[in-house]
Amino acid sequence: MQQYTLRAPCHIYGMGLHSGQPTQVSLLPAPPDTGVWFRLFSGGRQVEFPATHESVVRTTMSTCLGREGLEVCTVEHLLAALAGLEIDNVVIETEGPEMPAMDGSSQPFVARIMEVGRKVQAAPRRYIKVLAPIQVEAGDKFAGLFPSVAPTYSFLIDFPNPGIQTQSLKVFLTPQTFVAQLAKARTFGFIEDLQSLQRKGLALGAGLENAVALDPAGAVLNPGGLRYRDEFVRHKILDAIGDLSLAGAPILAEYRGVKSGHQLNHRLLQRMAELTDHWEIVSAGAEAQAV
Repeated sequence: MQQYTLRAPCHIYGMGLHSGQPTQVSLLPAPPDTGVWFRLFSGGRQVEFPATHESVVRTTMSTCLGREGLEVCTVEHLLAALAGLEIDNVVIETEGPEMPAMDGSSQPFVARIMEVGRKVQAAPRRYIKVLAPIQVEAGDKFAGLFPSVAPTYSFLIDFPNPGIQTQSLKVFLTPQTFVAQLAKARTFGFIEDLQSLQRKGLALGAGLENAVALDPAGAVLNPGGLRYRDEFVRHKILDAIGDLSLAGAPILAEYRGVKSGHQLNHRLLQRMAELTDHWEIVSAGAEAQAV
């Protein structure tokens, strides 16, 4: 029920999935009630901003945050690792335009964070407790938050590719379930879309080492195949955890997503900010007593 930060700085190196550029990231311990902040360096400039939905600048194929002309993209996998491990307070420093892709999942971030360890802090966790449904739609896509006594994520995907088709999953989120059921799920894409994405300046660093690739017949091209039978829907839940961490505090609710993505998840947080009577801030101790 307490807040957590890191026991020591954590340094991570890798290449951006979309930019194809090398990136160095440092995760720094932060005092209680700091939250998650980004500190970007570029051309002698430095900007800082909180990891909240107000800092979102783009949601095309990933979630990008920024301020004053500087931005960093593909933050969702690292943010999911921090949220999944219940790391409340940390400063993320980087000089690159994108978080490192690593293997396309959150597992390498989880491993580095657990190497340095978590440090419990003398302050209770604060939650956003959802009191009434909050939801957004776009065609056949849907994202919503519903009252729940525990953080829960459920998702349904439906892709025409025969290697995916319809998959659904519901997960009660704890550090243990995040590590065991979600952290290793990789981002995925379709080989026939690669050239089109690269012409748009996306997926420039994509490869079999950092994404699951499928051909039009549904065959997985990666050596070793899938890590989970339903790895695709698990990764969509992982993305949603990272995106919803931009609420600024853990959300005590059930998230339900149907074909949702970064854009709709961002719209859901914007809608939550508008419906201030649909949620309240509670401390972990008070919530435990209430339950």
